[in-house]
Amino acid sequence: MYVWQRRWTWEDVTVGVSERKNMDVCFLRWLLFVALTTWTLGDDGQVTFVSELSSRPAQKLSKYGWYANVRLQRFHIPEETAIAYWLFSVKKGHSFNCGQHNVSIHIRWSAPPVINPTETLFPNSTLWHPSLSLTLPVTSQSSTTFNLSDPAPGDWFVAAHLPEDDGRIEQKGFPSCSYYFQPQLSVRRAVDTPVLQQGTFLTQTAAPDRPARLKLFVPEFASSLSVSVAKCSSGEAAEGRNCSLLLRLGSASLQHSQATVNCSGSSCSASLSNPPWDTWLRVVVETSQVNQTVTFRIVSNYTVACKPKSVGLNADDDITRLLGKSSISNSTSTGNSSGAPASVTSNGSEALIPQLSACVWSIPMLYEELDVLSLRFTPANGSNISITDTQPTLLTFPLPTQATGGTLNLQLTLNSTNATLGNNRIVACFSPWAPVLVLNHSEPCRTALFGGYGVGINVSVPKVVVRLPFPQSTTWYLTLQLVCNSSNCGNSTVVSVVPEVSISACVEDCGPYGECRLLRSYTYLYAACVCTAGWKGWGCTDGSTAQSYSRQLTATMLLTLSNLFFLPAIVVAIRRSYITEASVYLFTMFFSTFYHACDQPGAAVLCIMDYDALQYCDFLGSICAIWVTILCMARIGDTAKYTLFLLGALLIAMSMQLDRKGLWNLLAPILCAILLMVISWVYRGVRRRHCYPPSWQRWVFYLIPGALCSLVGVCLYIFAETESNYYYTHSLWHILVASCVVFLLPPKEKDRKGLGWSQGFNWSWRWSWRPRVCGYTLCESSKDELYTVT
Repeated sequence: MYVWQRRWTWEDVTVGVSERKNMDVCFLRWLLFVALTTWTLGDDGQVTFVSELSSRPAQKLSKYGWYANVRLQRFHIPEETAIAYWLFSVKKGHSFNCGQHNVSIHIRWSAPPVINPTETLFPNSTLWHPSLSLTLPVTSQSSTTFNLSDPAPGDWFVAAHLPEDDGRIEQKGFPSCSYYFQPQLSVRRAVDTPVLQQGTFLTQTAAPDRPARLKLFVPEFASSLSVSVAKCSSGEAAEGRNCSLLLRLGSASLQHSQATVNCSGSSCSASLSNPPWDTWLRVVVETSQVNQTVTFRIVSNYTVACKPKSVGLNADDDITRLLGKSSISNSTSTGNSSGAPASVTSNGSEALIPQLSACVWSIPMLYEELDVLSLRFTPANGSNISITDTQPTLLTFPLPTQATGGTLNLQLTLNSTNATLGNNRIVACFSPWAPVLVLNHSEPCRTALFGGYGVGINVSVPKVVVRLPFPQSTTWYLTLQLVCNSSNCGNSTVVSVVPEVSISACVEDCGPYGECRLLRSYTYLYAACVCTAGWKGWGCTDGSTAQSYSRQLTATMLLTLSNLFFLPAIVVAIRRSYITEASVYLFTMFFSTFYHACDQPGAAVLCIMDYDALQYCDFLGSICAIWVTILCMARIGDTAKYTLFLLGALLIAMSMQLDRKGLWNLLAPILCAILLMVISWVYRGVRRRHCYPPSWQRWVFYLIPGALCSLVGVCLYIFAETESNYYYTHSLWHILVASCVVFLLPPKEKDRKGLGWSQGFNWSWRWSWRPRVCGYTLCESSKDELYTVT
């Protein structure tokens, strides 16, 4: 990533770009400079703006099958940004025609976008909101832009992918349609935005092309906020004239709207109930009057009705509670009130809850980081908390940025001892940035600028679960209150509830038909489910295309038992005294059988050792089997042949370790072996002055059928395999490869005994690398043989 920042002046227009080294960066800067120049020239010096550019490297796009196919990029937008300008570019990475493809781009603030391109079902109790989506048609090269005024500060995530995967299995290294996606961002940021202080009037001006921009700080525990505009005047008009101002509070985050008020007179006011806590709030005042500047006065006021009493500086009680040595809290300790309801600790004792005067009861929470994308929040005084009908109970859960790549889980369980609850119920609101301070049947679970998630529990529904994939990075608040059906709650004035809040990597660990995978985009970690056996969805709970057990068993049996077709090849190799070749075929059959038994999804799985080791041995054995078969057909001397056997096996093992799925790891040994075979056959044909092998029966009944079997098998392996037909096309590949070995393996040499040794035991070796002049049916006996045993 690169970041470029400078203050814009009129002289910058004439600055050349010839000295910049990277032409792509130069073009981007020029393009964004042209777009930003018109914005900058409208300033009158009241607010100073600077520009910042950032870019990410181009990444190859993939067809969507699960979330790992998404290319996720993270951008940071600083505070007081007036305009964010994204440039999305997609370029084709090859020269042949692939038609038109639609690239999907998703944008979300504060957390990765939750997407559902395949329209699958989400797990039960999983709530999510769709993010902003753009579609970019691409043939060879395309680009699009996206502008956002007054964007929310913080991290913004951009995700891109190609349409849904068609299931075709593409071999690595084989030419295919590829597209590269590169996002780039430019922001225009104010560096001296006026601060709107509590109860202090500021005089501001606004023009059609230059709105007034201010900011104010909302402290924690604020229950309401108001911003008022007064004494509006336009030009030489009187103060009572209509100014037509538009007052906007908050920032644009795509999923959450800003608070907007149209001012039709000389004064107006915007009020927010439950404003976001402990944050800077943007205030923008616009005018629609043409060619006129509007002058006005603006002031803000907020009410802090939920500020708690001070607990002092002594933290001994908190340390004692963490060590599990707390018994009964001292009712006279600072911050507690004698009227506070009691909660039950894990050891059965009672601990008083600090009171937030005239607003809510606050529960201190214990934050535990267990592992990567694994956090747990527990009440410091024990698992049970007390809920009353007089005031809400508040729990606070701060989520760091590194937790946004997981799933936020909320579970509320009614204590089984609450037999007196009757028809009353407990209402809960789970909201970000600010709590909802009033809970009843009529009030929605929503703060001033952000929506929440409302739930309820009672005797008939004693347990409720809410799961939020990719939660936004902020402080989350859980507010609970006992709501009675009548004015009198009877005996159930205090009810005990067990809240459980945690961050997990995936929803329910992806269930029995999925696996939770940890993914990474540069330094950012997130998790997603990869499903098996035809299951799909965010948590692998959509069984609309799930494979039955009989189909899974059929696929396993076909892929494993098809390897038994190597038995005829092993028998033929042994009968023709090719013991080394037969051992390679046996190795291949064994590991291919158990690799496919371990590779199957669902329940029909058998793994005798580590999956990666089985896969490595299967790939190594398959290529070595092809290598030794073609070298055996070349009819070179034993010394040269076994030397090439060993050297080829070592090189193939090395290449498998580097990239076992690469196309050239399969083609390179085959081409080298075929080249050696052709050279050997040509040498014999030239020396014998006729075609080699000389027998037409050998060509018609063995070589041509074997070559056709191998050709059809390679075509199936490279071009025909898909996710749906894999179990029978790959089984057919096993059968064809084993069959072509039976056809192509040359006949036994005439002077070779059952174990492949020449007669006698006199180890008198004479070396010669010249191929032996012998046919497929009769080997000539001459003094020019590679070695002679007497």
